[in-house]
Amino acid sequence: MRGNRFGYYIREGVSSIFSHGFMSFASVCIIVACLLIMGTFTLIAINVDNIIDTMESQNELMAFVDDTLTEEQARGLEATIEAVPNVDRAVFITRERAWDDFVETYENPRFFEGLDASVTRDRYVVYLDDIALMEETYNLLQDVPGIDWVRAHLEISDGFMRIRNVVTLVSMALVAVLFVISLFIMSNTIKLTTFERRDEIAIMKMVGATSTFIRWPFVVQGLILGLIGSLVSFTMEWGLYQVLAKELISGAGFSFLTVIPFYKVSIPILLAFGAVGLGVGAIGSSLAIKNYLKV
Repeated sequence: MRGNRFGYYIREGVSSIFSHGFMSFASVCIIVACLLIMGTFTLIAINVDNIIDTMESQNELMAFVDDTLTEEQARGLEATIEAVPNVDRAVFITRERAWDDFVETYENPRFFEGLDASVTRDRYVVYLDDIALMEETYNLLQDVPGIDWVRAHLEISDGFMRIRNVVTLVSMALVAVLFVISLFIMSNTIKLTTFERRDEIAIMKMVGATSTFIRWPFVVQGLILGLIGSLVSFTMEWGLYQVLAKELISGAGFSFLTVIPFYKVSIPILLAFGAVGLGVGAIGSSLAIKNYLKV
């Protein structure tokens, strides 16, 4: 019996899709467009977050050792520096190595005749765990005994965090708005079907058909449309991402960027698209049929 009912729901749902072909097509197109925009901004947010994480791993503070300390005393500060919260590791650089690196950055070494490594200082390159806490770490390192002063690009840290926050907020807002738009379009599409069948629905109610029995064909219709829309949008998103990622990486101005391969996020994106598509279809159809069941 349940098998017969299930078959009836499928037949009626598919039949409704073809009997209102244009509106069904429009619904799928709306879902595809909304999911593409949602997916694109989500992928942008994921990549921005990944780029910032990569930059965090490369970002550093420079802690200069007090000039009065010997090299051995300066090396002894390593454990104290690495004990500072948010410090991942600290690499000691002697004044001789720092001087050699500085001189190598210039083509003409004659500029430095008469000078030697004594004009520089021993220092630590300090790598952080979280770039968002750079300012706090900077202040803590300033208080470490034996550290004379610390150099940090705090404005870069603030810029990274602003970009991450803006992209995240915009993505969340767009996902919410586009979900509501998709829901509205889907609901109106199903309403056209229910309006034409309102007399049939009323008769079914009067002869004892349950609301669940009447509702399910419309829910199936919405689920099918949502599923089709999610699969189409996932395929298009995949192709679009591949093309844009290739262009971005090959571009001279963006060669330093790392783009996450689509296969690494394909499963979460597919599941998210499927959940949104099916959710929009099920909720939209349930809302559309609700008023016609009040007989």
